[in-house]
Amino acid sequence: MSLELPVLGTLPESWEVVPFGEVLDGGTRNGIYKKKEFHGRGARIVNMGELFGHPRLFDVEMKRVELTEKEIAKAGLEAGDLLFARRSLVAEGAGKCSLVCEVNEPTTFESSIIRARPDASKVDSHFLYYMFSSPFGKYILGTIRRTVAVSGITGTDLVTLEIPVPPLPEQRAIASILGALDDKIELNRRMNATLESLARAIFKSWFVDFDPVHVNAGKINAGQMPASSAIPTTQDPKVLDLFPSTFQDSELGPIPEGWSAMPISEAVKINPRRTLPKGTIAKYLDMKNVPTRGHRPDEIIDREMKSGTKFINGDTLMARITPCLENGKTAFVDFLPDGEVGWGSTEFIVLRPRPPLPNEYGYFLARDPDVRQHAIKNMTGTSGRQRVAKECFDSYLIPVPTEGVANEFAKVIEPLMSSIKTASEEGARLSDARDALLPKLLSGELPVPLEVA
Repeated sequence: MSLELPVLGTLPESWEVVPFGEVLDGGTRNGIYKKKEFHGRGARIVNMGELFGHPRLFDVEMKRVELTEKEIAKAGLEAGDLLFARRSLVAEGAGKCSLVCEVNEPTTFESSIIRARPDASKVDSHFLYYMFSSPFGKYILGTIRRTVAVSGITGTDLVTLEIPVPPLPEQRAIASILGALDDKIELNRRMNATLESLARAIFKSWFVDFDPVHVNAGKINAGQMPASSAIPTTQDPKVLDLFPSTFQDSELGPIPEGWSAMPISEAVKINPRRTLPKGTIAKYLDMKNVPTRGHRPDEIIDREMKSGTKFINGDTLMARITPCLENGKTAFVDFLPDGEVGWGSTEFIVLRPRPPLPNEYGYFLARDPDVRQHAIKNMTGTSGRQRVAKECFDSYLIPVPTEGVANEFAKVIEPLMSSIKTASEEGARLSDARDALLPKLLSGELPVPLEVA
C-alpha cells in the first residue's frame, strides 16, 4: 500500500512512515545549563552560534564549560547526533537542524538546543539531517512550533513527527549523493577562508606592521618573520623595492618615508552617490545575508527599489548598527552584473577608496580590528538602536602608501579575491543543485543507484 505525506506526496511502497522517536536511541535530551563561574574551561560546548553557523558541524572553535563525568555522560555529543534549536527569536529558527559530523574531545550543548541520537541500525543520521533540512522537514517542524515570547519546539513534540523511512541502503545512497555536493561546497568554503586569511595577512604586513620597511632596514629577516607576517609577497624583491628603508614622523606616529597620514574620509569616499530610480527592479542585499566572515553575501535577491543604500561593484559595505557591526558584518561588492546598481539597508556605510588605492583596500580596511573598534566606540543613539555616524571616519588617521605600493597591492590582492568569487559562485550552483535534488530524492520521485551508498 502506497503512503502519502504532505509536501512529499505519494511514497514508494518499500518506504515506511514512522514517528521520529521510533528511530532514536534513547529519545531526545535538552542541553545543559551552567552558571557563569563554570564557563571558560573544560569541555567544548555547542551554542546557538555554532548550530546556525554550521549545518554540518565539524571540528570548529567553541566556548568551554566545566562538567562532571556524570554530566558529560548524559549531555555529551557523538558524531551522528542531530541538534535542533529549541527556541529562537526568529520564528523559522526554532527547529533548525544541524548534524554533528566530528567530535574529537568531550563536547556538550547548551540548554537552548535539543539532542536526538538516531539508532544506526534503523536509520542513517545524514539522511535524517537532509530530511529535516528539506521543505518537508521544515513543514513538519512548523507544525510543532509554538510562539509565546519566542518561537520554540519541545522534544516531546519532536519525537511524534511522522517521517519517511526508506530502506537503509536507500537512505545511505540519498545521503551519499547530497553529502558529496555538501563536501564540495565545504571544500570551497575552507579554501576561501584560507585565501582571505592570506589576503588579510598581506594587508596587515604592508599597511599596519610595515614589514617590508623593517626588512629593507635590516631589522628583521624576511625568512624568519612570524608565520602571520612571513608571506611570500613580503620577501619578493619587487615588493621590497617599492618600500623605503626608513620611517618619518607623522600625526599618526612613525610611517614609511614618502607615505601620508590622513583621515579615512580623505583617503576613502564615504557613502558615494549612486543613482537608482525608485520602482527599479534591482539586486537587493538584506542585512541578515551579509557575512560576518568572508566578503561574499549568502543570498542576493531581486526587489523593487524603494528607499535604501545604493552600491556598485567595488564598493565595501560595512554595517553601522548594533549588533551587526560588533558581529563583523561586512561585504565586498563583486556580485552585481556589470554596470548595474544594487541596493540594501540604510544601515550600511559604503566605502570606496580614492585612487591610487584599489577598491579591495576598502574591504580590508573595514575588516581591520582597530578601525572597527573605533567605529564601535563612536556609535551614538539609545541602547539597542546605536549607529555609526560617517563623521567618525574624519578622526581616524591611516597611513596612505605611495602609488607604486598601492598598485602592487592591487596586483597581489585582485587574483585572490577573484579566486574567492569563482569558488563562491561554484558553491552557489552546487547549493542550488542540492536543493533541487533534495525533495525529489526524499519523495522517491528520483530513484537512487544503491552502489553509491
